Amino acid sequence: MRANTPDGRAPLLVWGALAIVYVVWGSTYLGIRIAIETMPPMLSGALRFVTAALLLGGFLLIKKGTAAFRMSLPQFGGAALVGLLLLTGGNGMVAVAEQHISSGLAALLVASVPLWLVVFRIAARDRPAVLTLAGVLVGFGGVAALSLNGGGASASTGGIVVILVASLSWSIGSFLSGRIPMPSNVWAASTVEMLVGGAGLAVAGASLGERFDVAAISGRSWAALAYLILVGSLVGFTAYTWLLGNAPISLVSTYAYVNPVVAVILGVLVVNEHVTAQIVAGGAVILVGVALVVSTERRSKARTPVPEKVRV
Repeated sequence: MRANTPDGRAPLLVWGALAIVYVVWGSTYLGIRIAIETMPPMLSGALRFVTAALLLGGFLLIKKGTAAFRMSLPQFGGAALVGLLLLTGGNGMVAVAEQHISSGLAALLVASVPLWLVVFRIAARDRPAVLTLAGVLVGFGGVAALSLNGGGASASTGGIVVILVASLSWSIGSFLSGRIPMPSNVWAASTVEMLVGGAGLAVAGASLGERFDVAAISGRSWAALAYLILVGSLVGFTAYTWLLGNAPISLVSTYAYVNPVVAVILGVLVVNEHVTAQIVAGGAVILVGVALVVSTERRSKARTPVPEKVRV
């Protein structure tokens, strides 16, 4: 067990990692959109995460040696399961969905993750506060509004269903990460998660008939993939994994209502995505619901004398 506030540097480290996740992950929706212009969605995700895993794992071996990767079979299995849920099921389906919906709309629908986490807590017989439940109802009302007719934009119903399933998969992975055995070294955990998640994407992509046509891939898509590997995966995902083991999940979840704002702005500025009044209204309702959930959870944790702990 590791407390979320292990030393005096923790608040600064937590907010630094949160800032990275806020900005970097908000930009990855645009990165995915540009990468899949000329790349298959799942195979490009597989290349992204396997490459990032090899880079991170190689660096860790050089710095720490094989001791960093010492883990029990249950710990390896836990990291592998989380990788499949977060990356194969979550990130992979986001890429598939962005073939049919805008990056901004995708980010707004993914903002439902903290709402799902509350639902899972209820299923685990953890009673959230009344305001938390109210926030869930408000947030899912916004999701429903965005799901109707694609938020008034040219978005397919199938794309919206896929992104909602992706959000559910990501939520399950995030929820389980603090409740199942995980490697003690957070960087080793990230390496396993990205390697297994990337392998899952490769299998899924190949099974669905995806193929890489290197000659058809644009320089713009290669640049986007390089950004996703170096910044989105190595920096962003590792910061998120560290946060899951060192900060309350209610605080970590705040990225979900910052990322959409970054994603929508970048989508409009870079690829001229169209934002309708229905998208703005539905997105605002989702963010209000998420903000209500997170702020209520943080207040309730502050009143609890025993610090929240997460297994890592």
